[in-house]
Amino acid sequence: MYKALVKPALFNLDAERAHHFVFDNLRRAARVPGAKAVLRGLYDFQHPSLAREVFGLKFPNPVGLAAGLDKNATLTDELATLGFGFVEIGTVTPRPQPGNPQPRLFRLPQDEALVNRMGFNNDGAAAVAARLARRQNRQLLIGGNIGKNKDTPNERAAEDYVACFEALAEVVDYFVVNVSSPNTPNLRQLQEKKPLIDLLQRVQERNLSRAQPRPLLLKIAPDLTDSQLDDILDIARETKLSGLVSTNTTISREGLVTDAGQVAALGAGGLSGRPLRARATEVIRYLHQRSRGELPIIGAGGIHSAADAQEKLAAGASLVQLYTGFIYEGPALVSRINKALIQE
Repeated sequence: MYKALVKPALFNLDAERAHHFVFDNLRRAARVPGAKAVLRGLYDFQHPSLAREVFGLKFPNPVGLAAGLDKNATLTDELATLGFGFVEIGTVTPRPQPGNPQPRLFRLPQDEALVNRMGFNNDGAAAVAARLARRQNRQLLIGGNIGKNKDTPNERAAEDYVACFEALAEVVDYFVVNVSSPNTPNLRQLQEKKPLIDLLQRVQERNLSRAQPRPLLLKIAPDLTDSQLDDILDIARETKLSGLVSTNTTISREGLVTDAGQVAALGAGGLSGRPLRARATEVIRYLHQRSRGELPIIGAGGIHSAADAQEKLAAGASLVQLYTGFIYEGPALVSRINKALIQE
C-alpha cells in the first residue's frame, strides 16, 4: 500500500514538506484510541532471537532509525510502534538554529537517493532534552547525536559537544559525536587526528566522571581513505570509544543514474541511499577486520532491503540504521529485515 498509494502522493510534494506532512499525520493518527495498537500489529515484529547486547545496552532487535529523521525527538513514542529496536535523535546543537536556506532536501528517484544540506536545523539541546523527559515509551532505546552550532569556531567546538552531552545525558541511552556531516562549514576538519582526539577526550572526560557513563560513539564519513580509517581506529582506542557509526552521507556523486546536469543543479549536500550501499559496507568491513571485531559498529548507508541489512551485518556491523531506505520503502521495511534475520 505504501508504494502503490502513499509514496506517489508524498513524492508529489517538496521533500521537506512531505517529511513534515508525514510527521504531523503520524502524530495525529497516534492520538486516536487504539491507533498505536494497530500500528504495532502492522509493523512491530519482535522475536527473542533478535535481541542484541551491544556496548552494554540490550537492544530488542538490531534495526534502528538513523539520526536526521527525528531531529528534535518529537515523534519517538510514535516511531516506537513501527518496530524499531532503537531511535537516534538529532543532530542536536547547544543552541537552536534554523539550518541552511530552503530548499535543502532533494530526491533522486532514479537512484533511490536523497541529497540534503539541512545544516543541523534543530530546536536546541534544552528543548530536545525536555521533550525526551516527557516521552511515554521508556523502553525504546534512544541515541543522542550531537554536533556544534554553525557559528561556533572549530577551536571551540568541544565546548558545544560537552554542552550537548550535559543537556542530554539523563535522557538518552548512548551518544554519537557527529563531525562528519558535510553541511556545516569546516565541520569535517574535526575528523583530523589531533582535533578529534582533543574533542573526544573532552567529552569522554565529562562522561567518565558520571556515576553511570553513557556509551560514546563517533559517526564517520564514507569519504575517508584507508589511512584515515586507521587513524579513526587509533583515536577510538585512545579515547576509549564504545563504537562507531559507519557511515554518514557522502559528498561523492559517482555512479549516479540521474542526469549529471540535474544533480549539479541541486548544489552541495550529502548523498544518501542506494548509491552509498557498497561504499558504506566496504568501510564497515575494513573497520571490523582492522579492529579484529573488538569495536562495535552501527552500520548505515543504502539499506533498502533485508538483503542490504544482512550485508552490513555480515560485514561486521552489530546493529543497522535506516533513513533513506525507510523513505523509499516505507515502514514495512523494518519488519521485513527482522523477519529475514529470523529465517537466517
